[in-house]
Amino acid sequence: MADGPGGADGGRGRGRLSRPTTRVHMRRNPVRRKRFLAPTTRKSRTMPRNLLLLPGLLCDARLWRDAAQGLVADLTQDDSIDAMATRALAAADSAWGPQSRFAVAGLSMGGYVAFALWRLAGPRMTHLALLDTSARADTEEQRGRRQALMALSRLGQFKGVTPRLLPMLLHPSRLETPLVEEVMAMAERVGPVAFLRQQRAIMDRPDSLLTLPGITVPTLVACGAQDVLTPPDRHTEMAALIPGARLLQFVGCGHLPTMEAPAAVAAALASLFGRDD
Repeated sequence: MADGPGGADGGRGRGRLSRPTTRVHMRRNPVRRKRFLAPTTRKSRTMPRNLLLLPGLLCDARLWRDAAQGLVADLTQDDSIDAMATRALAAADSAWGPQSRFAVAGLSMGGYVAFALWRLAGPRMTHLALLDTSARADTEEQRGRRQALMALSRLGQFKGVTPRLLPMLLHPSRLETPLVEEVMAMAERVGPVAFLRQQRAIMDRPDSLLTLPGITVPTLVACGAQDVLTPPDRHTEMAALIPGARLLQFVGCGHLPTMEAPAAVAAALASLFGRDD
């Protein structure tokens, strides 16, 4: 889930919560606002043949299961964002062949990897989806929170996603649903060793703001409207810097819209992948 309590914005951006729906708010530069209702189908039939999916911190393939079909990269083996991007690219080469072209979708930490992947192999990308993420590097305060969590983990006190952390990840309406157990189980599967690697990678990641103006493929920048870890203003910032990017919010969602409102995310991705500008 990307960042946990040491997240990209550490809890800022909390506002008045809307009742959860699958409605989305969409913007495209220059800013034009449009609303639509997501279809009730579970996945779109227009997903690209080559789609590389990048999970967040303490997340695995379950993060994407109901929203997209593609190759889920293993981001548990490396302790730097660049190394994660290199491994993800090798997986794409193995699956589709060297020099193949592919679309990329990354959520939170997966977004950080997507920026590195663009710097590594931008000409091979066809489309880019950046979900619930940030182009900014960690502040010293955020790094300190991460280091405290890492220290606890080294002492054998890794607890994955605890009930105390869930409100930072999910919309309040989902805190007494089966989704809670799925999020906690996902973190347990990733485990403490990978958690330490991922936190080191996130903590030391570079600022990617200067990367954004050079992104030249159709791009979706989207987040849960009630995401308190990487709040909407961070996404507005990114969309303004990426030429032609579409900006979208999933109403009634927190930091994990691919699990909270998968049909809405699938519809947004289908709209993105239908673009060839």
